[in-house]
Amino acid sequence: MKSIEVTKFLDDQGHPFRKEIEQLRNYILDANPNLTENVKWNGPNYCFNNADRITMRIQPPTKQVQLIFHRGASKQTQPKDKLILNSSKMLAWKQNDRAIITLKSLQDIENGKAELTEIVTDWISATK
Repeated sequence: MKSIEVTKFLDDQGHPFRKEIEQLRNYILDANPNLTENVKWNGPNYCFNNADRITMRIQPPTKQVQLIFHRGASKQTQPKDKLILNSSKMLAWKQNDRAIITLKSLQDIENGKAELTEIVTDWISATK
């Protein structure tokens, strides 16, 4: 369920990519009903069992939004292999436990819905 805190935060931002951000919020929250949403690092953040897992990078307001897939704020021992086996071209791996998806239009987001949903599902499963 969408967080009132995040909605108010976004209302105050007046972000030029608001439609795209809202669509991503819907897709992420629909992918896993156990995710909770809050504001962290100046953007929408998604937690599983109170642990940060996906953060939306919306600052500075530009013509794109990024989803950062991670295992929380504190550095952890790197796994030997990438956390998920998804071979999506959407994912840009920074480390074996950190990947980024950059989306530049509402059409990109809508076209990537199935792939994004699969990535969110796989990520939450791998980082429980």
